[in-house]
Amino acid sequence: MCTCATYTTKDHYFGRNLDLEYSYHEQVTVAPRNFPFRFRHEPALEQHAALIGMAFVIKGYPLFYDAINEKGLGMAGLNFPYNCDFRPAGQTGRNIASFELIPYILGQASTVGQAKEMLSDLTITDDAFAPTLPPNPLHWMIADKDQVIVVEQTKKGLTVYDNPVGVMTNNPTFDMQMNRLADYRNLTAKEGTDTFGPGLELFPYSRGMGAVGLPGDLSSASRFAKVAFTKMNSVSADDEDSSVSQFFHILHSVEQQRGCCCLGEDKYEITIYSSCCNLDKGIYYYTTYDNSAINAVDMHKEDLDADQVIAYDLIKKEQINFQN
Repeated sequence: MCTCATYTTKDHYFGRNLDLEYSYHEQVTVAPRNFPFRFRHEPALEQHAALIGMAFVIKGYPLFYDAINEKGLGMAGLNFPYNCDFRPAGQTGRNIASFELIPYILGQASTVGQAKEMLSDLTITDDAFAPTLPPNPLHWMIADKDQVIVVEQTKKGLTVYDNPVGVMTNNPTFDMQMNRLADYRNLTAKEGTDTFGPGLELFPYSRGMGAVGLPGDLSSASRFAKVAFTKMNSVSADDEDSSVSQFFHILHSVEQQRGCCCLGEDKYEITIYSSCCNLDKGIYYYTTYDNSAINAVDMHKEDLDADQVIAYDLIKKEQINFQN
């Protein structure tokens, strides 16, 4: 399971938690403008906007989990089991495999509006990248500095939702997630108002009681409510360090700790990495489960006219700064 969010100060930020019980050899990966993206059923993109994101690179081809492009558009794929319904190729309109969707959209679109147009006649197919890599059930969040949308393909077809809260988790479908926020409409970051009953004075024995009832479990519906409340009440200075730090605090409010989500056979879901992308500057920041220090890769320090991907291994070992 996973969580995705946006955040705005002076600049615009986009990122996610990747929550799984296992890890591939994911790397921070830059796909330059002249790296050819070849698709199963559509013409190749020989030239495109440069991308930076987290990817599993196989034989030089990046399978992006999340990415942003040099135009300021971000996109992330999150787990969407049971509801997801990818289709066999051959449908009307354009056919794009699920693992191709991020480079297909980010390689060509500069805004959410343009992404919407590209999605209007598109079918997401069930092609596997390789026999050992079948398609994962996914849905996607796409964001620029002005708009956020969610893309889901279920049995009723491909649906694009406007996303006014700028967050996404997993199941249920996005419309149901938004409806459930009404359960928490009385929460407040302030002290709150005593409305229990007339003539009864109830003493607020702790700070933060305006948010009593905010869920704290690890389910996707609860994480959706928790991260939406945290993000929409979040305050920070607008400089880069403060903004990036605050974004990671937002994501870490719903991170998963080893041992709390047991999947059997000594398998535990954890937050493998958290990312924060500056959509305006093209910088990809990340932390990992075992390394809470923030590391970064700046796409504009690479040759964006190259024709091969550039990939950086994640720094996973904890970096502790002893002061004595």
